[in-house]
Amino acid sequence: MVDGGGENSVVDGLSTEEWLSCAQGLVPRALQKAREVKGFPGRWKMIISKLEQVPSRLSDLSSHPCFSKNALCKEQLQAASKTLNEAIQLAELCVKEKYEGKLRMQSDLDALAGKLDLNLRDCGLLIKTGVLGEVTFSSATASTSTEPEAAIHGNLKELLARLQIGHLEAKHKALDNLVEVMKEDEKNVLGVIGRSNIAALVQLLTATSPRIREKTVTVICSLAESGSCESWLVSEGVLPPLIRLVESGSTVGKEKATIALQRLSMLSETARSIVGHGGVRPLIEMCRTGDSVSQAASACTLKNISAVPEARQALAEEGIVRVMINLLDCGILLGSKEYAAECLQNLTSSNDDLKRSVISEGGIRSLLIYLDGPLPQESAVGALRNLVSLVPMEVLISVGLLPRLVHVLKSGSIGAQQAAAAAICRICTSSAEMKRWVGEAGAISLLVKMLEAKANSAREVAAQAVCSLMSVSHNCREVKKDEKSVPNLVALLDPSPHNTAKKYAVSCLALLSSSKKCKKLMISYGAIGYLKKLTEMEIPGAKKLLERLERGKFKTMFTRK
Repeated sequence: MVDGGGENSVVDGLSTEEWLSCAQGLVPRALQKAREVKGFPGRWKMIISKLEQVPSRLSDLSSHPCFSKNALCKEQLQAASKTLNEAIQLAELCVKEKYEGKLRMQSDLDALAGKLDLNLRDCGLLIKTGVLGEVTFSSATASTSTEPEAAIHGNLKELLARLQIGHLEAKHKALDNLVEVMKEDEKNVLGVIGRSNIAALVQLLTATSPRIREKTVTVICSLAESGSCESWLVSEGVLPPLIRLVESGSTVGKEKATIALQRLSMLSETARSIVGHGGVRPLIEMCRTGDSVSQAASACTLKNISAVPEARQALAEEGIVRVMINLLDCGILLGSKEYAAECLQNLTSSNDDLKRSVISEGGIRSLLIYLDGPLPQESAVGALRNLVSLVPMEVLISVGLLPRLVHVLKSGSIGAQQAAAAAICRICTSSAEMKRWVGEAGAISLLVKMLEAKANSAREVAAQAVCSLMSVSHNCREVKKDEKSVPNLVALLDPSPHNTAKKYAVSCLALLSSSKKCKKLMISYGAIGYLKKLTEMEIPGAKKLLERLERGKFKTMFTRK
């Protein structure tokens, strides 16, 4: 019988069936020798119990329909034969008591038990996970197909299977190959990767070797960024080892881990889990000390977490307000500043304590400076909108808030304009004097123009701001002067359900109806027809405005006659 320790020329020439015969023949020899040993009874009892399981595993493996067609089977039988030979050799040394010391032999026996465990596990894995059939089918398809893609998929299936079986060094080699393949052909890898492969990669994230962890997190980062494996990654427990890598990994490991967390945290449930696994503190530390890419990825992850209301207190306790304001001022990448503005907007959306914290840490000044830069303004304006109700009017004027809001209304994106209009609405609740300041700053004509916006939400907030400002007579006169005000407001009387600006339009037109010119314009643009429908819908003020316009219409008809 050829044993697993034979010459390479002999070993390479054996078929899968011959390796099976070899392994099956070694089992009774190994058991016989093991039972003869008198020393180390506890360890040999454990080894014997594992040896007794080998025949059934070999039987399961050999009965698989793909047994003789798969290279993984042959390799597994080679590994098992090698372990069985080692068991025979150690048993002979123990029987003859010809070993180099008790402690050394104890260590060798523990290593043997570990190898047997690995062999048993891998044999079972090949059967239970379907790896054997999948790889064989892919390989067979590849060998008979003229399509190069079939060959690629066959090779990838086998490569991914190797991540799950064998000792750590063999997995490391497979991982090296996978990293190289993903650099050139990530799409095909994503097309064949399965949940069991994800589980194997997650396990490798906790390997003792820093090199293996670094390569593994590189692959996992690519998988997370692809957007096709998030649920598998999270369910297989990827979050804790990623967080540990952010804490204490290599520079590359930290970067890849933060990028992976950035992508995974887009799901609110995952964002909560990151908090639950203690991820906030290392992410905040990365914002303070990380390089440009890691800092931006960490800031984005924290921004995603801040979108979850119940997570905000945990963020505050770790000092996120100060960190985000620092990023607004000194972020390495422009993206870090943008994420910081979004995070502050989320943090200040409802919690007054967090609003006060942002104000006391100098957040308003930093947000205003951010507005003067080239980055998107929407989030910064949104954060300011959340804060203005807690800041004295004189402070808002002294820091130059109004001119900046007017500038955003004039040249910002529609989202930024909407946030600016909402900020003006909140400012206008403070006092008539503040409304006068807003009007004198030039906001009215811009808000009237905004009534034409395509987005219903933008039209609504603009109408609300105009309505609030018109309670001051000076502002009301400015609205009357604007040629677009009446036609734009009449258009907002549209009774359709999606038009949520109609109640503000009614209020604005009621204030303008004291002007004969404005009444005529309202009638000419069809306000009466709209108001009849709004009266039926019981929109406040619609009936009274309708009666006023109809009286004016009848007087005009009577005068003409």
